Amino acid sequence: MPPVRTAVDWSAAIWSGIMAGLVFMALEMMLVPLLQGGSPWGPPRMIAAIGMGKGVLPPPATFDPVILMVTMLIHLPLSIVYGLILALIIQRLSMGMAIAAGAVFGLVLYLVNFYGFTAVFPWFAMARGGLSIFVHIMFGVVAALAYKGLQRRKMVPVMP
Repeated sequence: MPPVRTAVDWSAAIWSGIMAGLVFMALEMMLVPLLQGGSPWGPPRMIAAIGMGKGVLPPPATFDPVILMVTMLIHLPLSIVYGLILALIIQRLSMGMAIAAGAVFGLVLYLVNFYGFTAVFPWFAMARGGLSIFVHIMFGVVAALAYKGLQRRKMVPVMP
């Protein structure tokens, strides 16, 4: 029998990104008002500004259905891409190791988003800090938990 390896479950990876992205957004919208006294609509506006420009940022950060739709059109595809990348990393790991890797992955996402992308989207610099670190780590943990929970193990032959 030829050597085999575990294949990535792409469906589980996509769904894990979606689930983690939704949890991320819910946490942001709940914790910003609770812990920082800001508007729950501030984080969605920051994301929407990636596609709509910084004109959507000025106060007041109120509900706007178009801004929320643009937010999700940007946020969910990014979450799926991140879920796919994380699945490649954790596919063969145990649940515990996958959760740890997910937490580290979330921290790396935070660093990329808040220190790398701020060169192009400078408004993200104002959100640097503990809350954003926590929510990004939770994204990675939720994505890892979801992937490992949904993953169907499939073995594929390794080509020589």
